[in-house]
Amino acid sequence: MSAKSLQRTLEQERAQQAWECVVQSLNHAIQGLNEVLARVEEQIKQAGDENQKKCFQKQKEELTKRLEKLHTPKGEFDWRKGYSSLARKVPMLVLTNGLGQTLAFLKAKGKNDPADEHTVLFRHLSNWVLSQVASSTPASNGDLLQWVLQNDSAAYRRATIESLAFLTWLKRFAEAELPTEE
Repeated sequence: MSAKSLQRTLEQERAQQAWECVVQSLNHAIQGLNEVLARVEEQIKQAGDENQKKCFQKQKEELTKRLEKLHTPKGEFDWRKGYSSLARKVPMLVLTNGLGQTLAFLKAKGKNDPADEHTVLFRHLSNWVLSQVASSTPASNGDLLQWVLQNDSAAYRRATIESLAFLTWLKRFAEAELPTEE
């Protein structure tokens, strides 16, 4: 197979993955919230004292409200608009600040909230880039930032190039499919 056809195939894979990320972005947020909700429900069952149960119950109520909001047309629209805005900004953040700093920004803003746009985009980017560049080394549990910190500058450059190539497709599809801020 020629290098040109291999490159074309990789571009097609990037485009396909970016398309799936954009189309499924809200579902990924909802799925993440459902997983946290299930863990909280389990913690309620296992809680020893009443104060602990009340704390977990309050957390469950908050998660349920957020989940219900994402299922409303306005909540869905707002979430998709936020993801779209972020997907359009991230490539420039990588070019301006570097991949590591951009990943740290996404992680900090997302605060490990599985339904936050920053966290969802961080996961999308991590999953794709690690699948492309981390084949010979451990993938740091799907965390691209950890992988970048554990590898040398050549690996960092490869990850940056792959990130920008993927983010170009993600940005295009977000502009085409998701609402934008007017």
